[in-house]
Amino acid sequence: MDPWAVVLLVIAGILVGAYLLWLLVSRVWAPRAYRTMIKNNVVSVDEFVGSTPSGQSCVKVLTLQHFSCGSRKPSMKGLPLVAAESDKVPGLYVTKRADSPTAPPLVESVPPLVIGTIRMGFGHHRIAYAASSWGLNASKDRKTYFHDFLNIDSPEATLIEDTDKLYSKGSRWASELGGIAESAWGGLTKSGDEDSLRLTYQMAEHLRPVIAGLDKRSVIVASHSLVASAAVAAGFKNVINLVIDNHAQWFVVVPGALNLVQGPTNYHDFLRMGVPADQLACAGHWCPRDLVESIPETCAARIRRAANPDKPVRLLIPVGGAGAQRKFVTKLIVALAPLVKEGKVQLFLNAGDHAHMKAAFIETLDACQLDYGNVTDMDGVMKFRDKLLQGDDAEPSEPVTLFGFEDYFTAVATSDLLIRVSDVLVCKPAEMAFYPVPKLMVRRVGDHEAYSALRTSELGDGTLECRTIDMALKYIHLFGKPELLTSMNKAILQLNTIGIYDGCKNAIQMALDMAATVE
Repeated sequence: MDPWAVVLLVIAGILVGAYLLWLLVSRVWAPRAYRTMIKNNVVSVDEFVGSTPSGQSCVKVLTLQHFSCGSRKPSMKGLPLVAAESDKVPGLYVTKRADSPTAPPLVESVPPLVIGTIRMGFGHHRIAYAASSWGLNASKDRKTYFHDFLNIDSPEATLIEDTDKLYSKGSRWASELGGIAESAWGGLTKSGDEDSLRLTYQMAEHLRPVIAGLDKRSVIVASHSLVASAAVAAGFKNVINLVIDNHAQWFVVVPGALNLVQGPTNYHDFLRMGVPADQLACAGHWCPRDLVESIPETCAARIRRAANPDKPVRLLIPVGGAGAQRKFVTKLIVALAPLVKEGKVQLFLNAGDHAHMKAAFIETLDACQLDYGNVTDMDGVMKFRDKLLQGDDAEPSEPVTLFGFEDYFTAVATSDLLIRVSDVLVCKPAEMAFYPVPKLMVRRVGDHEAYSALRTSELGDGTLECRTIDMALKYIHLFGKPELLTSMNKAILQLNTIGIYDGCKNAIQMALDMAATVE
């Protein structure tokens, strides 16, 4: 036999062997291993999504689950917890792991309202603080706990942190590289099929210890689906999941919880996908109490500024928790520099707790020869905001103010605090796309965010997504005239009358109603 024929036979044998092995793995081993993995789960994801996974899906779920959790076994034992009043938010109690493994159970005479979150990026934390703002003093005898999984020192917290690092790195790379990398990342972030929920819930089974130490009578209001899933897995019966975004994906809903969405598109899509109607409701946008209750006076002030041709447009430009968008935002600052020097635009730049973003801002401002003030702590933020709230004539000392911090809370809270003294919020279409403020939606970091820009544009309180600097500049020039800003503020006033921004308020009321049924 000729040598080339031998080579072909060997290659053919390898291919046939690989195919037979794949059939064995996908049709025999993987389904059995998958059934073994889920046999002790508290709820059935397969029943929730209305299908059993194919052999290929079983292989995918098992493989990714192994990458994220390795060979560790889920534990039902709750970690000992304590709660202490926050040094940032008066009246809010923050949980952490108890110093002693024999600490008494964390039980109150009246079960607390628990706001659960994970410090992954800024969005989930921002929504949790928004919910907390409505929970505080909502019930006279009931404490409000702020339960951040990453604040509970544990192997489970490390597991989450490792996952978050990968997501943040992917977001930054996609934003910086653009092109094929951005397209691939965008497709990944909007492809949340049934398998994504299987993976999310299975990981949540491993996170039970960080929440199982709370009083099981508590109502859990979760700003992250992993938190809600872990609560269900740990045996909590009253769990509310605050669904993010405006794009329906399986992994953002939770079987066994009441899934609250922000708008009708998600509500309709989840019903179509098969989410049970008794586990789904439309609540409104996730917004903090201070911003909602100050809508009439804040919008009136913005409308007066828009009508005054001598007043510059105040643009609040925050950076997201993943620290992406460096290239786009710095290019935007360069493009805005002439308008700043002409006195037509003021910039409030929030670098958050990202040292690399603060350095990029400083480099860009120096290159553009723009004078700027520098705020580095919460006291400075409050003084800055309170000064601008004193009246229509109050103005910042510099045309540009740079905010940058070392602590996470101030990084997140600053944007919320500055919205009341800003004319336009310039941000990617993420969690703040649902806020009651005129918005310039700029380049997204993940295709799932595109639908949030559509939501704000259709409601009239924000623009469509501006994927180029030129498009963003055209809107900013329009904001320099009274028509667009006035229109958006009037839309906010109207939307407020029908409760569009009352999502967190409604969620907390539903939580209190649930709590009343178990007492």
